[in-house]
Amino acid sequence: MNDLTKPFKRLPVALIGTGSYVPERRLTNSDLEKMVDTSNEWIVERTGIEERRIAAPDEKTSDMATKAALRAIEAAGIQPEEIDLLIVSTITPDTFTPSTACYVQANIGAKNAAAFDISAACCGFLFALKTAVQYIGCGQAKTALIISSEKLSHIVNWEDRTTCVLFGDGAGAAVLRTGSGKENDSAVLASDIGSDGTLTDILKVPGGGTAIPTTEDNINEKLYTLAMRGNEVFRHAVQHMKDSALSLIERTGIKPEDIALVVPHQANLRIINAVTSRIGIPPERVFVNLQKYGNTSGAACAIALDEAVRAGRAKKGDIVLMVAFGAGLTWSSAAIRL
Repeated sequence: MNDLTKPFKRLPVALIGTGSYVPERRLTNSDLEKMVDTSNEWIVERTGIEERRIAAPDEKTSDMATKAALRAIEAAGIQPEEIDLLIVSTITPDTFTPSTACYVQANIGAKNAAAFDISAACCGFLFALKTAVQYIGCGQAKTALIISSEKLSHIVNWEDRTTCVLFGDGAGAAVLRTGSGKENDSAVLASDIGSDGTLTDILKVPGGGTAIPTTEDNINEKLYTLAMRGNEVFRHAVQHMKDSALSLIERTGIKPEDIALVVPHQANLRIINAVTSRIGIPPERVFVNLQKYGNTSGAACAIALDEAVRAGRAKKGDIVLMVAFGAGLTWSSAAIRL
């Protein structure tokens, strides 16, 4: 019998592999000029986005997740059978049930994993990271695969010029495993998540659920698409991302100069610049790829991390700070030594 009076010693957690996938089709700002009343100059000035990737009509969220997962598994040098925890973050699941994670589990042959979905919008990857760290840290799992995959083109109103220019499709993944605990070895140093449910109205998909089911009477109102109050989202995003990042820096004892790279949520270049300047990180130590992919929700941080690692922008031993903000409202951050 366990002695519950003894202090619990958490196990270290290491990130051992990353992977990502984006669809082939590029939707440029010039393409959007032909669809809605907008311009390349307007989009770039306000967001920094130049193009985004759009999934094929028959390409499911689980298909993208599977491709990102297999690349992460290959990078980690493990076999799918070694995975005992599989978490998918998505707001665009294949089906309401079963979970998208179960489809991915079948696709990759992770037969020994417990698989489930979480929903935390643009913070989804870091919420999944936090969840996996808790499982591994308390000895309930040894090897976890976390994925964020989104087919946002399915829930975008392509007649709304204020939102349709922002979003794209894609998936990112990472493999976490019990770490060595040795100084300077790979480790998730700390993570932070939070939410404020009083602000659900500023970024949401109003319809399609039990609150406002899609019916013949309201289907033309496009209530199943993303709706956003941009100015309010911007203000809260900057504040909460900054606070979350600074809280993490204080808790870990790391200094801004110790951070080799910041991998922020790829939503808007002005938000990224505002947040990183407030935490004292110069632009050359910030990874940005939103110009290519737009906002892919929870997948954005995961795709950016994988690209940074594969491009050599983040190397073994580097401390990487990830920070995100999304609907809910939710916010999250994580400090990782690669």
